[in-house]
Amino acid sequence: MLPIYLTFMLLLPLLGGLTCAVAGRKLPRALVEVLACATVWGSFVCSVLAATVYTGPQVITLADWFASFDLAIPVSLYLDPLSLSMVVMIGFVCGLIHVYSVFYMREDEDYARYFALLNLFVFAMLTLVLGETLPLLYLGWEGVGFCSYLLIGFWYSDPDNATAGRKAFITTRFGDVALMIALAWMFQLFGTLSITKVNGMGFLMPVSVLTMLGILFLVAAMGKSAQMPLMVWLPDAMAGPTPVSAMIHAATMVTAGVYLLARLLPLIGSSKAALAAIAVTGGLTAFYGATCALAQRDLKRVLAYSTISQIGYMMLGVGAGAVTAATFHLLVHAFFKALLFLGAGCVIAAMHHEQDIYKMGGLRRSLPLTFWSFLIGAACLAGIPLTGGFFSKDSILLAVWLKGGVLYQALYLLGLLTALITAFYSFRLMFLVFGGGNGHVHRSSGLTVMQAVLIPLAILGLFGGLLDLPSYLGGGYLSGFFATLPASDIPTGSHEQEIALQVVAGIVALLGLGAAYFRYGKGRSERMREAQAQPSPLLSFLAQGWYFDKLYHLVLIRPYQACAGFFSERVDRGVIDASVDGLSAGLGGAGRLFGRWSTGKVAVYLISFAAGGALILGYLAWLAL
Repeated sequence: MLPIYLTFMLLLPLLGGLTCAVAGRKLPRALVEVLACATVWGSFVCSVLAATVYTGPQVITLADWFASFDLAIPVSLYLDPLSLSMVVMIGFVCGLIHVYSVFYMREDEDYARYFALLNLFVFAMLTLVLGETLPLLYLGWEGVGFCSYLLIGFWYSDPDNATAGRKAFITTRFGDVALMIALAWMFQLFGTLSITKVNGMGFLMPVSVLTMLGILFLVAAMGKSAQMPLMVWLPDAMAGPTPVSAMIHAATMVTAGVYLLARLLPLIGSSKAALAAIAVTGGLTAFYGATCALAQRDLKRVLAYSTISQIGYMMLGVGAGAVTAATFHLLVHAFFKALLFLGAGCVIAAMHHEQDIYKMGGLRRSLPLTFWSFLIGAACLAGIPLTGGFFSKDSILLAVWLKGGVLYQALYLLGLLTALITAFYSFRLMFLVFGGGNGHVHRSSGLTVMQAVLIPLAILGLFGGLLDLPSYLGGGYLSGFFATLPASDIPTGSHEQEIALQVVAGIVALLGLGAAYFRYGKGRSERMREAQAQPSPLLSFLAQGWYFDKLYHLVLIRPYQACAGFFSERVDRGVIDASVDGLSAGLGGAGRLFGRWSTGKVAVYLISFAAGGALILGYLAWLAL
């Protein structure tokens, strides 16, 4: 039964997307919405059924895709604890986002294109996760990139939205090229592109080769998961509809890079340099995202930078060799980040599509259900003790500390500092959006259902820590479930160490909450002063994302524009077009000159004939001499 469940898990969203794309405009809107939602929920049901019959890692070959000489690429799916946990999460979260989208996009007339892309997005992500061969994984990898490009620029009539979509597509190309190079090199090295086979063949290669492969996969993950220095596309991706932001940030695209590194960790994990590079990238990106979120005024951009930061934590966990901890945080983060984005969508819809947090306030009484749900999400993001985010983030920090060495201890301290900043900006957001007096809101007909979608996500975020409790509390489900995964050796700490580190992490989170309260929780006057004040150079630096966009414009875009201008003006127009125009003018002039002989007078033709004959005879006489 497992092959059937996996096949339908993929086919349902694919068929739903194709149906909406081909016939969606001819079908009633309600039917398109029901079809789009039903296919994703059907895929989720298949994932649950697959979980019920799962007995161990399995490779399931459905068909032959390509075969030429020694290259054979079957359509093979691989189900193990990592992919199984991912597909269940993807199906559930994306199913809720589809239901939410029905009401959020109620006034948009281009519903068929929207739901077609949303369904195809789910299919591409499931293909990426379940693919047992690297080409199949790459197919899903490019699929999520293509769908995200079209969904970020969904309202393409606005030039800013279209530009944001192109920016995401172009930026992620750098990582995609690195992944393609890695795949070609791996086939040359190992003679196979099967993930399960190459994961067991790392001992055949020198460490230097594994290090280079690890760096290539890291660059691929930088692009797709918005890690430094390829993170500039993600804040601008907020141009798309809010449910799209929730899907990209919570359940699909940005987690793809983390999944790729976790999946191939048995291959690259023996390279300490590669692991260190992954850990440093994650630690620096987590700090970068947290500091930038401090200075944002746009509600969705705060959450966008928080996603960059939290994905950085996951990368830090993978760099420490802790696949279980990284996946634990990935799952819990999917719940509370989807909760925060969908909660932000409720706020934006109620505030007449206003997104400036300094123009909000007092929504605690106007939107009580959104307030309590958003509060749970913010507490999880901040790592407040006993929330799911606290346990998942602490598991990563614990793994980094136990990894030992100066580098990883420094990264642990950087992770603690990032946690402090995260708690501060999380509750800065809460106090500015929901604190203060009564806020005036617009209640649309679908707002009640949109708020109801938040409830299961809030429950899962709040109690997500039960997925993998600390060992001194008896351990959790994920640790035992992931025990069969091949991974790097991870040292285990004593119960005293775990408790001490959790106490430190809890104190840091509460300090951030307290600092946010003293800064923003005392009334509206402080809000007004800060909203009207001229930002300091430091705040401008953080608000502009450390000026990475300006740096890339200076280093990459301006030289490209200068070269393009030179080749366009000097080479294309000055040389190529001028040559063609000159040749055509010369031929035209010659034609006009010869055309003057066409006078219609017989005498002119006889003289011309005689002159030509004389020239021929003169030429022959010259040859004879």
